[in-house]
Amino acid sequence: MQGATPLAKAESTDEMSDLSPKAFEPTLLNLISGWVGPDPTPVIACGMVDAKQDWNETPYRAVPTTPLGLPVLVETKSAAIAVHIIPGLKQSNPADVMRGEETRIAGFLALNPGWDGVICMPGTHSKWVLVSAGEVVSFQTFMTGELFASLSQHTVLRHSIATTGWDETTFLEAVDDAMSKPERLAARLFSLRADDLLNGQPKPTARSRLSGQLIGAELAASRPYWLGQNIAIVGADKTAEIYASALARQGAPATIADATRMTLAGLTTAHRLMKGTT
Repeated sequence: MQGATPLAKAESTDEMSDLSPKAFEPTLLNLISGWVGPDPTPVIACGMVDAKQDWNETPYRAVPTTPLGLPVLVETKSAAIAVHIIPGLKQSNPADVMRGEETRIAGFLALNPGWDGVICMPGTHSKWVLVSAGEVVSFQTFMTGELFASLSQHTVLRHSIATTGWDETTFLEAVDDAMSKPERLAARLFSLRADDLLNGQPKPTARSRLSGQLIGAELAASRPYWLGQNIAIVGADKTAEIYASALARQGAPATIADATRMTLAGLTTAHRLMKGTT
């Protein structure tokens, strides 16, 4: 990157869960070998790369605090790179952690100075984050995305749920149902299978119902966060739109921000912090 502008990008097919801690550095070097020169190239990393089981564990920073702390320099075997990792955030009660999302939060605040409210980051593990006066005050994580994947692929529901297709009306009805009766979630889930067996429910319809039930339960539990607040959704287009639709149904409009753009803005902010600039 040059400032906030990407000059080139590269992706790896290697999964983090398949790499040993010692494999991270050579994997990175193989990916960016054409970008490094004789002098150490600064590298700023965020996300699960600093988790306990991954490359280099860095201490969490406790909330309330600013999203970004000073990136931590990690030891490398190669002199061609100087790797700094952005530390994640932790919350003691109720216990919660994040790694990577703090960078997106920092990017959003850098692009929206003075913004107060709640930032939702949907995904495998959705985050609801209360932000005030430039600080992360508190946050809550929901395993909604992982539950959807597990239920639709590794339970009896896999026989009744399509991998593609969408019914917006069915989705919103399921959101309403889950928000009004969250205690019936487990029963509603099995009814997806029963409706297939007895009534021939279309599999894309079941997919929309499952998503609506899980997101509705998440919205019901996170209501103390988003009710009456400014809401921003930072995520991939389709997922962010689904959450925005569910919130709009509850009379809670939300602004959508692109996750990649927010991450790049957050990395830029971290780089400036390292250099001691604003």
